[in-house]
Order: sequence, then C-alpha cells, then structure tokens
Amino acid sequence: MTAEVNGTQRLEVDADEPGWEVDPDDESGAAVVATVGRQLKLRREAAGLRAGEFGRLIGYGEDLVYKVEAGKRIPRPEYLERADSALKAGGLIAAMKADVEEVRYPKKIRDLARMEARAVELLAYGDHNVHGLLQTEGYIRALFA
Repeated sequence: MTAEVNGTQRLEVDADEPGWEVDPDDESGAAVVATVGRQLKLRREAAGLRAGEFGRLIGYGEDLVYKVEAGKRIPRPEYLERADSALKAGGLIAAMKADVEEVRYPKKIRDLARMEARAVELLAYGDHNVHGLLQTEGYIRALFA
C-alpha cells in the first residue's frame, strides 16, 4: 500500500477497518490475539523502537500498533509480515499468520468450517439437471450413470 506524494512513493498508513475487532465472546480467539500482541510488543521493545517509530517502519499508525499489542485489534497478514521484517524476527512473527487468520472469522463460522472439514461426504440434491432439448433417454442414462 503505497501512495505517491510529491513524486515520491511513500507507505500509506492504513486506517482502522471494520471487522477486525476482537469478538469479546470468543475467549480462545481473544487469547490468540492477545498472545500475538504481547509477542509483538516484546520484540518491538527489545529492538528499542517506540510504537510510533515501529508504526512508521511498517506503514501503520501508532494507534493501530497500540491496539494490536493490547490484543484489541486483529492484525492483518501484511502487518505481521512487515513486523517480522522490521524486527528481524526470521519468520517467527510471520508464522503466526495462520492462527490470526483463523481468529478473524466469528467462532460460529470457524466451528462450521471444522465440521465441514471432518465430513465424509457432502450431498446435494438438484431436481433441474435435465435441461431443454437434452431431455433424451441417452442423456438421462449418461447423467445418472
């Protein structure tokens, strides 16, 4: 996300987007986001960076950095990639993308996805499989064979 300002390319600071807040009813999701936030804060402080400096390095605002570190906002995958690069974490921060990606969806949706993944087969009934001029005996036999 870059923008051209006075002929030079600069990172554009992302504004807060709806849908990336932590669901307070989702305890396990909130725990994941809080853990990721703590790890980011510890690494940022170990690197000697203030939140504002860190935010400028990765192209996000200071306010968002504080929210992510406090576990109040779910970081986007790009945020984690940029943080990993800026903090020279060697892929350890970027590795948390899968956990954070799952948490960004509501708990009900995650439960349905797990149930679907365990399903042996999915069945669907369609009563409109025979269309127009294809209603011949040979077509029907091939279709249902």
